[in-house]
Amino acid sequence: MMSVINKRFCRLLPVILTSVAVMAGCTSNAGRDRPAALPSELRAGSVEGYLQPSALPNSLALLPPPPSAGSPGLALDEEFSKKSFALRDTPAWKLAILDDNLSFPNAAGTYSCALNAPITEQDTPHLYTLLRRTLTDAGGSTREAKKHYQRLRPFLVNKQPFCTTGDIEGLKKSGSYPSGHNAAGTAWALILTEILPAQTDAILARGQAFGLSRIVCNVHWHSDTLQGRYMGAYTVARLHAEPAFRADLEAAKAELEAVRAKGLKPTRDCNAEKAGMDLQQTLY
Repeated sequence: MMSVINKRFCRLLPVILTSVAVMAGCTSNAGRDRPAALPSELRAGSVEGYLQPSALPNSLALLPPPPSAGSPGLALDEEFSKKSFALRDTPAWKLAILDDNLSFPNAAGTYSCALNAPITEQDTPHLYTLLRRTLTDAGGSTREAKKHYQRLRPFLVNKQPFCTTGDIEGLKKSGSYPSGHNAAGTAWALILTEILPAQTDAILARGQAFGLSRIVCNVHWHSDTLQGRYMGAYTVARLHAEPAFRADLEAAKAELEAVRAKGLKPTRDCNAEKAGMDLQQTLY
């Protein structure tokens, strides 16, 4: 009996080994379809970044204090703020409302028009994860200066309307300087220019508009957005030392190339976005 079983097993062994190899190959391919390790949620809607808090660029050490009373810097902040009042209920105001919402999937569409492609969890999972994780890193880089200076936001000073519809009480308690929103927007812009250098000008223009949206929204001063831009750039420089970031960056390049090859369309109304960006130029 054992002899018969052994003979049968020997005849089936090549089939068994082939099946195992095929299954292993399928598992390997499936692993490449999505990020190897999805980040943990820190709180609702927020995920773990690539950097440990101790590795983030320190905004308090890197940035000057916000403009003081009577300074030319504060005068410029107030000038930008006053000019922004004329943009309420215009395409620039609507764009500011969209840019205010950093929740996903909404935020993933921020650079869709600049890339001429969608960014979705289904079609570009590595890029989607990359944006979510770097939002945490770039936003975190502004934390120390925000806590130290506790600068009042424009709407608390000028008593004018603002476009935020989220956690208003949290916004009131959060320092205005520097802008965490614009740190993230700039970080995303710089990362995306690496992924798709052919669209560099369009991507960087959208990044600048993202910062101007914070002024239009009446939740940040001009100097807040400028210094937030610096922190976003500093964060991206630091991120390049992280293997997990570099791996997702390379995977994101292949994903975006495949999506553009399919001719998939942006997820935003690009004509409305351009109209808003054009109106923002009246602030200068």
